Amino acid sequence: MTIKNYRWIIVLLLFTATTINYLDRQIIGLLKPILEIEFSWTETDFARIVIAFTAAYAVGLLVFGWFIDKVGTKVGYSVTIIWWSVAGMLHAFARSAFGFGVARVGLGLGEAGNYPAAVKTVAEWFPQKERGLATGLFNAGTSIGVVVALFLAPWILANYGWQEVFLITGALGFVWLIFWLIFYEIPAKQKRLSAQEYAYIVGGQEPETERKVAVKWLKLFTLPQTWALIVGKGLIDPIYWFFLFWLPSYFSSIFKLDLRKPSPELMIIYAATTLGSIGGGYLSSWLIKRGWPTLKARKTVLIVFAGLEVSIILAQFATDVWVAVGLISLAVAVHQAWATNVFTLASDLFPKQAVSSAVGIAGMAGAVGGIFFPMLVGSLLDTYKAAGNLAGGYNVLFTICGFTYLIAWIIIHLLTRKPKVVDIAQLV
Repeated sequence: MTIKNYRWIIVLLLFTATTINYLDRQIIGLLKPILEIEFSWTETDFARIVIAFTAAYAVGLLVFGWFIDKVGTKVGYSVTIIWWSVAGMLHAFARSAFGFGVARVGLGLGEAGNYPAAVKTVAEWFPQKERGLATGLFNAGTSIGVVVALFLAPWILANYGWQEVFLITGALGFVWLIFWLIFYEIPAKQKRLSAQEYAYIVGGQEPETERKVAVKWLKLFTLPQTWALIVGKGLIDPIYWFFLFWLPSYFSSIFKLDLRKPSPELMIIYAATTLGSIGGGYLSSWLIKRGWPTLKARKTVLIVFAGLEVSIILAQFATDVWVAVGLISLAVAVHQAWATNVFTLASDLFPKQAVSSAVGIAGMAGAVGGIFFPMLVGSLLDTYKAAGNLAGGYNVLFTICGFTYLIAWIIIHLLTRKPKVVDIAQLV
């Protein structure tokens, strides 16, 4: 039997995988206050654990991108989720900072395959005009995964222990794998797909001959447009890694939040990222519909978001937990709005044959930045903690976060003063 609108079932699978992906990576941040007591971690120890994950994630973006193109989405996605699920469960057997670091390396390598696999799946299953919506829907799993972690981890912790938190959440990937193997095939092989929907999908895709143009990857590094993306992700993504991994500890230490219970404060903050992602994309599109030049619209909303991000500096003066929640919710929402527009800049500045390569380079730049920023975070927090003023360390970090977006925007603006789309002839 054929199923109507089968492509949206595929999006549901991608959304669920992305949710599990972010659920698994967030567990370590939620358990940090417990694990640092049990294993006597310093802030620098935790920073090294975060760095291990981020470095492996950067490498995994390149390795799994190549691997998934080689073996296809069905096998490639299966391998990546098995890999990261096993690595997630292995955290339960770690007994030192080094052991957790090794487990994080495995998790980072495996989780890096999610986006290459999901984006390739969207390209296979959707006409061009629907790919933005499909990508936005599965990408919502990034915030939903964190919110689910905030519900699930405290419940498991209260009824079992921290080891079971890793074991149970890691096993969810294998449940997803069953549905993936049952319901997924490329459109040409999917028997549940109607002839009408198949024709609609294929009719809205670029011709095969255009997708086979070979882009010389290294030539991308000679272009200012590429460096604009590298700056937009490389300087800013590390800030989101900080929000992702250190916010639970921040609220636990500064506002005495009990992470053994579901935390509405953190749920609100991470849920705000969904609003930022959708709202940021809508705003620049709205300006373009009103006749603004595309690049001008993108850069205008980026400077607006950079200005709004300065408000995170005010978090150092918050003495009430809900004031802090409001300021940080705005900050993470603005970050996602920024990230959405930086990724969209890639499709504005590059021909479609080179967009994936440009986005991959930008994503790796963000991961590399995420390696170095935790070094500063861990060292700074340890120094201030030793002086009996941990809040002061967070205040310095919030100040850095507030001004970095403005610095990034200035560099992007200087690199893109001439709004020129890259000619594919420059890359072959």
